[in-house]
Amino acid sequence: KGGTGPKLLSGTGSDKVHLLIVATGDRGLCGAFNTNILRAVERFLTEHSDKQITVVPIGRKGRDYFRRRTWPIRQEWTGVFDKLSFEHALDIGGDLTDNFVKGTFDELYVVYNEFKSAIQQRVIVEKLFPVDAAAEFGTAQAEATTGGSYLYEPDEADLLNVLVPKHFQVQAYRILLESAAAEHGARMAAMDGATRNAGQLIKKVTLYYNKTRQAAITKELMDIVGGAEALQ
Repeated sequence: KGGTGPKLLSGTGSDKVHLLIVATGDRGLCGAFNTNILRAVERFLTEHSDKQITVVPIGRKGRDYFRRRTWPIRQEWTGVFDKLSFEHALDIGGDLTDNFVKGTFDELYVVYNEFKSAIQQRVIVEKLFPVDAAAEFGTAQAEATTGGSYLYEPDEADLLNVLVPKHFQVQAYRILLESAAAEHGARMAAMDGATRNAGQLIKKVTLYYNKTRQAAITKELMDIVGGAEALQ
């Protein structure tokens, strides 16, 4: 695809049409994992209300959320996390890079949960397209260090045509892995908390049951003693 690399670096030169990828889970019972993502999305949509925004939900929770609202959905990806593989990143990345090169949208953002630890996740809002070459590949730093740019064989444009789409596919896979790991961590923490709460509830109910049973036995004994005394 001639010009794909430079196009992904420079974009359309406009920022009117945005595409927003929202990575949520396919299931619930994972605490505030999905809620935090959707709150961040609402803030993003409010802050960019002057733009034309189309969403691409990854995960059933995000899909169901946007189906009940007015924001247009360009494409849905569900069941990705059931058996996550690099092929999913190839499919998602290839579709998005092709449409960006065609000028379907000007900028691409993604909202996802970054895995920090088993009990901590961080919501990330990240811009993916157009690629900031200096930030992503260290172009400015390299030129400052060497005093100029490198000589490439084949030329720089041909390398970018191959490397930049692959770069985005790897980034897409990284985001999917981060989201999957964060979801597992959030679900583990939520289920651990639910187990502890259930244990405390069982103790309270057992104590209440024993007190009620003891009160019933005491009442029956008093009735028996009272009846025996009345017969004497």
